[in-house]
Amino acid sequence: MGVLPCSREGCENIMCDRHSYVHGYICWECFSELVALGPETFIPDFMQSVKKEDRTQDAFARFDAEFPIR
Repeated sequence: MGVLPCSREGCENIMCDRHSYVHGYICWECFSELVALGPETFIPDFMQSVKKEDRTQDAFARFDAEFPIR
């Protein structure tokens, strides 16, 4: 088994285990984003869109500081 890079534009994830004969490989992050967009999403447009930077950790750090657990 070789390196299986995500076929989405701008995604650098590898070792993707989901595959479409039409659209190629997709990583877990991109698949989750695709699912969240809903069933009406046009897959070719999604796969050509540039993956957004994951800023979850930055957001968590900021909001965790603002709303600490008591």
